[in-house]
This record gives sequence, C-alpha cells and structure tokens, in this order.
Amino acid sequence: MKNINIKKLFKSNDIGNIIILIASILLLYLLISVYFTNHFFFNTVINGVDVSLKAHDDADDIIRSRIKDYKLQLIERSGEAEDIIGRDIGVQYNEKNSISIIYYNKNSFKWIISLFKDQKYYVDDLFVYNKAHLENKINELNCLNKDIIEPQNVSFKYSDKSYEVIEEVYGNKIINKKLNESIEMSILEGETKLDLNEKLCYENPKYTLISDKTLETKNLLNKYVSTKITYILGSENEVLDGNIINEWLSVDENLNIVINEIAVKRYVQGLSKKYDTVGIARNFKTSMGKIVEVKGGLYGWKINRDAEIRALLENIKLGNVLEKEPIYTQKALSRDEDEIGNTYVEINITRQHLWFYKDGKLVTQGAVVTGNPNKGHSTMLGTYMLNYKQKGANLTGPDYEVKVAYWMPFFGNIGIHDANWRYSFGRDIYKRNGSHGCVNVPLYLAKTIFDNIEDGTPIICYKE
Repeated sequence: MKNINIKKLFKSNDIGNIIILIASILLLYLLISVYFTNHFFFNTVINGVDVSLKAHDDADDIIRSRIKDYKLQLIERSGEAEDIIGRDIGVQYNEKNSISIIYYNKNSFKWIISLFKDQKYYVDDLFVYNKAHLENKINELNCLNKDIIEPQNVSFKYSDKSYEVIEEVYGNKIINKKLNESIEMSILEGETKLDLNEKLCYENPKYTLISDKTLETKNLLNKYVSTKITYILGSENEVLDGNIINEWLSVDENLNIVINEIAVKRYVQGLSKKYDTVGIARNFKTSMGKIVEVKGGLYGWKINRDAEIRALLENIKLGNVLEKEPIYTQKALSRDEDEIGNTYVEINITRQHLWFYKDGKLVTQGAVVTGNPNKGHSTMLGTYMLNYKQKGANLTGPDYEVKVAYWMPFFGNIGIHDANWRYSFGRDIYKRNGSHGCVNVPLYLAKTIFDNIEDGTPIICYKE
C-alpha cells in the first residue's frame, strides 16, 4: 500500500474551494448585473425623486406620483419660510421627456459603484410648468414685498482716540434675477427646499468684519488720527490732533479713506485769518511821541495757504507727530505786539519827515518829498517792508525817466530814493511838486539808509 501525502491532499482541496468561491461570486455578480439591466442602481435619484432599485418601467409612475403633490419651500435669511405649490403653477410630469437616456448610458456591470457613490441625475425636460403663473407667484412672495433693509459694509467709529469697527449689515434685499433663476432651477430639479441665502439670492455687503480690507482700513485710519501737529505761532500754539482730524475722514464703498480736503483747506484758512497780520491796524508810537493807528500795507506774517494745505495732507497720511511753524509766504521780523520791533523806517507824510532807527537807535533823519496828492499820486499809507536795495537804478514811468544812486523799493515801483533834481525837501512841496508816489530824499540821507538797511526792514508811512 502506497503512502498518501496528507498535506498535499489538503492543499489541493483548498485551491478547489477557492476556485468554487470565486466562481460563485462571479456568478452572483453577473446575476445582479443582469438584474440592473432594467433596474436602477442603489442610491439613484432623478430630479429629486428616489428610484433606487426600481424597474425602469416603473420610473414614470413613481415620478408622476411624486410631482402630483410637489411643493417648494423657500427659506429666507431671517428663517421665515413660504411655499410655492406645484398645482398653483401647473407643474406636471412631461410625458415626452428624455429619461431613457439614463438607461442607455448606464453600464449594468458597474452597479457596485453605487454602493459607495450616490447616482444623481438631472433630466432637463422631466417637468413642465406654467411660466406666467410662476412669475405671478414669485411677485406675490413675502420676501419681495416687505420693507427693504439695504446691505451695508462694515463702518468705522472714532472713539477715545482710535477707531472701532461696526459690524456689517446683511439686510434683506433680494436679487430678483437670481431668485427667479434659483426657483426655476429648483422646480426643474425637483428640489423641495430652497435656502435663499445659500443660493446667494440676497445682495450682500462687500466688506465684512473678516475682510482683509477691513483691518487694513482700520489700521490706516488709526495712523491718520495718531497725527499731532503743534503749530508754533510766536508765543502761541495751535494743536491739531485726531480729535479734529477724525472729522475730516470718511470711508467710501470700497473702504478707501477719503480726506476731506475742503475741511483741511478751511482749517488752514482759519489759521491764516487768525494769525496773518498783513495790512492789520497797528498802534504806532511816532518819533513825535504820538500814538497813531496805521492801517494797510504789505508788512506782516502771511501763511502760504496752498503749500501748508499740501504739507498738512502729507503729515496726516504719514501720521506725523511734530512741532512746526506754518509755511509762510512772508514773515515779519517778530511776533511782538506791533511786530515792527526796534529797527524800522518811519515816514510822516503830514510833516514830510523820515526817521531811520536800527536796534532802537536813531541812525539818521531828514526832510522828504512824498507823492503829489493833487495829481492822484499820494504815497500809500500803511506798514511795508524793504523788498530789496539797488545801487544805480533807472526809474521810468508814463511821463518820466530818471536815474538814481540809491533805490529802495517797498511797494511795487514805489520806494525810497535820492532825487538830485531837487534843491529842497519838506514843508508843502509834495502838494504842488510831489513825486509819483516815491519818497524822495536827499543824497546823504539815501546813502546812510542804504548802507544800514536790510531787506525786510519795516517801513511805516502814516499821517497824523
């Protein structure tokens, strides 16, 4: 009797069993595949109707039955809900639909995929409805017939030296076109619920608390109001800080900061009106000991408004903290009470006399001849300043041309100069043989003044 190899026998039996098992599985898979040649796969939904494992021939009745009681619920942003009833808009199953295309394109051997993946189909001609009736129903919806709350971007509020962000407002304003499209598509797809917010049927604010632009704008606003400018105006100061600047700032619909340049202009104009002194009335103590009021002229402080506006805007944008003088078009010698100080030329039109003081000391004085009032050439009254000085100048006018050794203009073509054609000065000469407005002085007086005077020195012309 031959020896039997038991292990070998068991091994061959295992292989046989495996082959039988595989064959059985394949047979079962084939039988199921045959079943699915005329049945829908697992997890199959067509236009919102579940037809899983249903026979193809039964699909029409199933879908027709479902659509008979169709209702679409609209859910608003506020949570309120309202319905569109299928019967009211004539929703029906379209008998001439193209659902059969699903059957033809389905590979029954791939049924196993449906166990793990939903089989959702959309047939665009499965349902029909009355468009006019639907339009009427949409127009009657509560969400379209209530007080509209417009969406609003985040806003910014200045408080306690900085800005805080005010939350955006979403509102309830419907985008009509988007609403119509979403409702029509929901009906065609057999959907029973439509969340208007999820389908973006509302107008939304462009910028919210979590927008990058919001933080950027807030930081920039805080930078602007951190500006502090202390204007030095003689012994007085004017402080400009965020408590004023915030009133000049606004934020547009794109969260860009707008600086109200008109407000900035008004601020600088206010400084100018308060501190400019050109032409103001000054109480001047004359060499004769009298106090006279001198009005007009070009002497004094004058802020360069345009330049200061530009500088101020730039300082705000940089968030600067600084002390500064305003930008001036012209400056006086001091900010004292009369701003004249103790270096000046005094011209008394009434007495036809001139005095020149430097550092409080009388340098020179003498008789003069001023403009002829009887011919409309009176020397202008007021406080002026020396524009410049020039040796050897040709002075010309409509009816004269003269050469002078010392020329010291203080108002356009009006100035102090020598007049070698005159043999006498003072008294009432100016009333019958006065100048065209200039102050004529003897040569010695002109030279002394010229040698000691500097540009910007005040020149006071007055009458007693």
